[in-house]
Amino acid sequence: MGVAVIGASMTKFGQRDAWIQDLLAQAGEECLDDAGVTPTDVEHLYVSNMASGEFEGQTGVMNALAHDLGVLPAYSERVDQTSSSGGAGIYEAWQSVASGASEMTLLVGGEKMTHKTTGEATDIIASITHPAEYKHGVTLPSFAGMTARHYLERFDAPREALARVAVKNHRNGVDNPNAQFQKEITVEQALDSPIIADPLRLYDFCPITDGSAAMMFTTEERAAEIADEYAVVSGIGGATDTHVVHEREDPTVMGGVVESSKEAYEMSGLSPEDLDVAELHDMFTILEFLQLEGIGVADQGTAWEMAMDGATAKDGELPINTSGGLKSKGHPLGASGVAQGVEIYEQLVGEAGPRQIDAETALACNVGGFGNCVITTIMEAAE
Repeated sequence: MGVAVIGASMTKFGQRDAWIQDLLAQAGEECLDDAGVTPTDVEHLYVSNMASGEFEGQTGVMNALAHDLGVLPAYSERVDQTSSSGGAGIYEAWQSVASGASEMTLLVGGEKMTHKTTGEATDIIASITHPAEYKHGVTLPSFAGMTARHYLERFDAPREALARVAVKNHRNGVDNPNAQFQKEITVEQALDSPIIADPLRLYDFCPITDGSAAMMFTTEERAAEIADEYAVVSGIGGATDTHVVHEREDPTVMGGVVESSKEAYEMSGLSPEDLDVAELHDMFTILEFLQLEGIGVADQGTAWEMAMDGATAKDGELPINTSGGLKSKGHPLGASGVAQGVEIYEQLVGEAGPRQIDAETALACNVGGFGNCVITTIMEAAE
């Protein structure tokens, strides 16, 4: 059964006084309003969230949200796939409608993180890594630093290329009123910022963030009846790579990205050349290169050239992260993949405001851990 998205919302990302239930409820209510759907129309409710128990001591967030939104007796479920929980939520919501189990499915993703110290938050996020790696002090930033150094040396890429990713995404974030950071930076600022995991510096990393985002899914038939503008999920795929990163044949190849995007292309009947815009999981700047190559937009070892020649800018050949990406928009773990979906939906229905580009086909790639699990979604504007 064809699946459509008829509404979306995103709260302000950043440091919020609100707790997880309030953030989820805000996004859910705004999405219901945007879709023009009443709470009693919702048959399935999915909540993408990685660590509300660890961050707040709060579990059962899906049951509480069903109550807060008044969608009872809708089936509710929490979706946890680490930092790709949002993308996994899109997959679950798509499945629920495509299978015929639900005609109206609401997805809400969120995380509350900033009340913890940086060390505490980093420790919670580091629990994603394999215990054999974690006991040696290996964290996601250290993986990123080692991979970045290997990539730069192996493919003779300049350090400036990574800085240009940060500069581009900060520039895009200026036009996103819900982004955590709405300020431009220069290449010089990025290159001179403090080292975090050599060769990666402060501006190569996304921030710790609070926030929530939501999407409403229904059948294409129902969408045509109730919505003036909507987008169609034409392809989606999920894949899992080795949990232990050093077991991969090539650390510069994200196998989960390759396989999930292959599935999405095959389902949609599209190819990388058909894409007009994409949202990629730039938790670290190096990941933008690895994902551009993984989704087939660039050959291995060449994505850095796209950053250098402006091909991924908003006015470039293939705009990447028009939302500001995780780098500027922020990365509230469970919300990030949903927010990616919100951005490509708004681009396709012409609701992206100053970020708007001419787009008929869009892709979102949400990554868990350091490529441990990945969901790639392709959406198209309804004809």
